[in-house]
Amino acid sequence: MNLIILTGPTGVGKTELSLKIAEKYNGEIISADSMQIYRKFDIGTAKIDCSKTDIVHHMIDIVDGDMEFSVYEFQQKAKTLIEDINKRNKMPILVGGTGLYINSIVYNLTFQESGKDDAYREHLNQLAKEKGLDYLYAQLVELDPNSAELIDKNNSHRIIRALEIAKNGKKDNSSFNTKNEEYNLLYLGLNMDRAKLYDNINKRVDQMMYSGLLKEVNELIKLYPETSQSFKAIGYKEVLSYIKGEITSEEMSELIKKNSRHYAKRQLTWFKRDDRIVWLDREDEDLFGKVEKLVGEKFGK
Repeated sequence: MNLIILTGPTGVGKTELSLKIAEKYNGEIISADSMQIYRKFDIGTAKIDCSKTDIVHHMIDIVDGDMEFSVYEFQQKAKTLIEDINKRNKMPILVGGTGLYINSIVYNLTFQESGKDDAYREHLNQLAKEKGLDYLYAQLVELDPNSAELIDKNNSHRIIRALEIAKNGKKDNSSFNTKNEEYNLLYLGLNMDRAKLYDNINKRVDQMMYSGLLKEVNELIKLYPETSQSFKAIGYKEVLSYIKGEITSEEMSELIKKNSRHYAKRQLTWFKRDDRIVWLDREDEDLFGKVEKLVGEKFGK
């Protein structure tokens, strides 16, 4: 089965390039973004407005904001979509920056169903209370250093979920050795000069604020508990802190920018380990020409 993957750090321009690829090669896009799965979480996730494009998008707006969605669930749905899109003689294009989502496909990671263990989760929560979050994070670094690098050290929920996955995964989730040969894969990575990427991120955050991120979060907290995993994402947790009076408006904006830049750095660290990725320069004047050449060599299109 054919598969194109396009990944890269937040703010680099994956969406724009993915639309061009999909249009050129009769493709359908499968989002690999762990926040764009949530309905109504639109501005802070830079979610595409699917009503404004003819390109079919999957795995966007599939769960409510108070629901959890595991890597296992993503993997199973994405595999089904990839097979279905191939059967219809179209090109599946997996697009996003959530490392575990993408690796679950590329390396065919195997999990116990849903990978949840209530007793183990309670044990971890108790450890966090007794020994602190730094202790749990240190455990994650030891068990799965790749996942640890991608996770905010202060996000208790994600640290605990990653520890659950590390415990329940039948294969080592940090392993880049077991390649999934099921797919005829072209794995593309989009990057750009670091200073310009950070500038893009800062401008995007300014645009999010201008577009009404504060209003969006105020509406969302009427619908879902503030303890929901969706509110722990960058762009939402900072606005929540502002709404609660914990930080100023200026501090909120600067914190979103800083956290987004740090996340981009962690994403690049994660993906740079993978030698299957063909890296492309976002600022290359012949960017799409290089994509066409790679697609032609891989798929004869």
